[in-house]
Amino acid sequence: MDLGLDDRTALVTGGGGRLGSEDCRRLAVEGADVVVLDVDLDAAERVADEIDGMAQAEGEAFAVECDLTDRDDVAATVEGVREETGGVDVLVNNAGLVDAVSRVEGFPDDLWDRDLSVNLTGTFNVTREVFPAMCERGWGRVINMSSLAGTGGGFGQLSYSTTKAGLVGFGKTLALEGATSGVTSNIVAPSIVVGEIADLPPEQLEEVNPQWERIRQATPMEELGRESDVAPLVAFLASDHARYITGQVVGVTGGADLFSF
Repeated sequence: MDLGLDDRTALVTGGGGRLGSEDCRRLAVEGADVVVLDVDLDAAERVADEIDGMAQAEGEAFAVECDLTDRDDVAATVEGVREETGGVDVLVNNAGLVDAVSRVEGFPDDLWDRDLSVNLTGTFNVTREVFPAMCERGWGRVINMSSLAGTGGGFGQLSYSTTKAGLVGFGKTLALEGATSGVTSNIVAPSIVVGEIADLPPEQLEEVNPQWERIRQATPMEELGRESDVAPLVAFLASDHARYITGQVVGVTGGADLFSF
């Protein structure tokens, strides 16, 4: 299926990370020019260089350093991207932190503030700079990366679950605001994605991370997800084929969100 992303520019936040980089690669293969945005410029440049060296990549890649918590930096960065590319057609709000683990009574104030600032407010900061121009042009795609923890909670993941749940409401509200302007907004909610670790047999996965093995056992498909399971959905939602899909939360979970005995 030709997704028709030629001549589109996609901006992926957190593009230097595992999931974000896979999104960047897939969008480039589908023809989009990709802005790999990350607070870690070295990571963004590695991804951009990799994409530019891929024979199957139809689009070009640009590495951009930006701190999503700094509104002045975000505004200047988006303006620079607009001058370089003509404007952002697809925004993938992927950047987020997931390392804070604590129950509510002992949750550190600094980690709570940090995660809201990056995961939720950072998404707001960059979207506010991009969304109005999409509406003015009459075409745009916003894809917000939530999580199964955002739709069902996550024990010990208070800040992460809260911010990912916030992205659901955020994405649905954008869908309403962009509905008559040719701009869609959808939410992707994966379960855990672990790349090549998903290929490990159960006994080896148990050695790497016992919690991941428990999650695998609780997943009806009896395997963990990979970044390559998520990126094709992102690319599809970015395309013209998804023009009538908006405000939806789409799980990539192997059935982990299903009730089963």
